[in-house]
Amino acid sequence: MTFHKDGIHPAVPALLPAVPVGLRRVLDMVVSGEATSRAEIARRSGLARSTVGQQVSHLVGRGILEEIESGESVRGRPPRVLTLSPRAGTIAVADVDTLAARVAIADLTGRVLAEDTVHVRLDSGPETVLERVSERLLGLLEKTGRDPRRVRQVVMGLPGPVDIQRGCAVRPTGMPGWDAYPAADALSARFRAPALVDNDANLMALGEATQDEVDTPLLCLKIAAGIGAGLVTGSGDIYRGADGAEGDVGHIRAVDGGDALCTCGNVGCVRGVASHRAVLRTLGIPETTDDDPRHGERQLAERIADNDPSAVHALRQAATAIGEVAAMLVLMYNPRTLVLGGPLSDLRDDLLSGVRAVVYQRALPLTTRKLTITTTRPDGTSAIHGGIALALRDVFSEQGIARLLVDDREG
Repeated sequence: MTFHKDGIHPAVPALLPAVPVGLRRVLDMVVSGEATSRAEIARRSGLARSTVGQQVSHLVGRGILEEIESGESVRGRPPRVLTLSPRAGTIAVADVDTLAARVAIADLTGRVLAEDTVHVRLDSGPETVLERVSERLLGLLEKTGRDPRRVRQVVMGLPGPVDIQRGCAVRPTGMPGWDAYPAADALSARFRAPALVDNDANLMALGEATQDEVDTPLLCLKIAAGIGAGLVTGSGDIYRGADGAEGDVGHIRAVDGGDALCTCGNVGCVRGVASHRAVLRTLGIPETTDDDPRHGERQLAERIADNDPSAVHALRQAATAIGEVAAMLVLMYNPRTLVLGGPLSDLRDDLLSGVRAVVYQRALPLTTRKLTITTTRPDGTSAIHGGIALALRDVFSEQGIARLLVDDREG
């Protein structure tokens, strides 16, 4: 089954009624925080008070909004405040990596209600991964008392090229069984809700861009088993290529790539010499053990903290190679912010200093004079927040609101 550009099943829009302009305006103002009372909505929107009252009553009756007393009153009756109802629905998000998946559920304000980690290998296949991830998400819904029938959107990030219209990975390397597997359809069937599948670096970039203090355009490099890039434009949209292969920068040839074999079959790719997995291989550190799926990550961090010469050298070499690619991307896209993510970004000082040195040396002054180079959120939840942001865009789109209004499932 194919998808439109916003991830909605093509059959859905024809079944949905048009959303009244007044209702859309009322809901937009409450969701954005622009107005939180009937009087304020009428004043700011220019809608008649009777129209505002009618639309508010309809939204409250559908369980989308609720009206509560604010508790603040100078005299007389406390004012009543409009807010999204907890019954309005829930969002489910999964950020799948090679060795584990981070999962979370959030309400329609974007507030994370619960999160967890599922230790499942990506190469165990899509059926296994989707089953484990879905079960954990359903467990989080039960734990927080959220009705699984009111999941409004599911979003999953995958570490490979993704066709967001079809909801599947496209010819990914190191992901056996995932090529063209209908992951979005499988999630949609499991949760009885629209589902989107996107590249993990795209979600990471969007999650970083949603922070108030971060400027766009924003370029995010995820350095993990592979190396991927996500770009958020000045308008806040994710840049997408023609075939879902945008940002697969790990297969650019490294300046000093030598004859290192990459998973794509070429030699000298930056992924093969500067990814987290490549650094571990150079140092002879096993990526995982039976007892610790994050063994390699922990061991490398310990050796860097102990100032082990070979580990520090390997990290600096990787930073130089990544910096060369970053400088090229900075010259091409002229971002305002460059963010480094993934396990290597946790080793902030050595990685940041190495990448910065190369970018400022190789890129032209005009492209770097206002450039900020930093690392992702320290808690590693950037892709989760990006998935939430992507989901909310759909939930409160014209078609998303129509789905909310016609959804008659028991709450």
